[in-house]
Amino acid sequence: MNNVQSGILEPTPPVARYLIFSLIDQDEARRSLRVLRNIVDGRQTVVGLGQSLVLALGATVPGLRTAPSHAGAGYEVPSTPFALWCWLRGDDRGELLHRTRRIIDTLALSFRLEHVIDAFTYGSGRDVTGYEDGTENPKGERASEVAFVRGRGEGLDGSSFVAVQQWVHDLDRFEAKSTQEQDDTIGRRRSGNDEIEDAPPSAHVKRTAQESFDPEAFVLRRSMPWVDGSRAGLVFVAFGASFDAFEALLRRMVGAEDGIVDALFTFTRPISGAFFWCPGMRDGRLDLRLLGV
Repeated sequence: MNNVQSGILEPTPPVARYLIFSLIDQDEARRSLRVLRNIVDGRQTVVGLGQSLVLALGATVPGLRTAPSHAGAGYEVPSTPFALWCWLRGDDRGELLHRTRRIIDTLALSFRLEHVIDAFTYGSGRDVTGYEDGTENPKGERASEVAFVRGRGEGLDGSSFVAVQQWVHDLDRFEAKSTQEQDDTIGRRRSGNDEIEDAPPSAHVKRTAQESFDPEAFVLRRSMPWVDGSRAGLVFVAFGASFDAFEALLRRMVGAEDGIVDALFTFTRPISGAFFWCPGMRDGRLDLRLLGV
């Protein structure tokens, strides 16, 4: 597919960086996006736009909305909307630094950098707890069907919607669990990655079995671990043709249907949550026609 940001379909890179921006000058935003459109390839740098930015441009992207928040006994899932999100993919942290500087300079008149998160691929694609991440990810043509908008018209076809959350792990609390308790929390065995058939109903795999929803709630996950000093966790990234599947998964995790809360919340918590629209590509550049850019 040559009309999509191809980095969405590629495996997670050895290293990555997430840049999160707020909008500070609405009048200059259109000009900054025109320049950004010309320096982003959709492969090494994937870009997403938040609802506040789209509305500031006087535009509408069907299906784009703000991430929901949830709170209950023992958990809180915040909604932290932002204007712009960039996922920088690569294999050299020095190159990511210089690419970051170029993007910041490009956007300086209209956007303020709020957060930078450095991430990496751990082993064969594991969370820092040691468990494999994204085991049930769709592959091949199915991955494209899940991740990208189709049949909705020019400017929208080839685009994708992405949910992004930064989770902070309490690794001391997790490691205080027995091996069996750890496996039951995830719903898989760390050794061998085998699913545990008789895992508790609170096990993460049980809560988020994508095929168990009606309709099925498949997303294309491209999550990566992060570390900052002694803090560590996972940047959860899920692409889809809409936000519907992610929202269904999240409602099940917080027990909105049956009161059973995902066991993940016993050792980790999200500190951010945002939705973005990732436009497709046109002639090698971001397709921003829907925004009048």
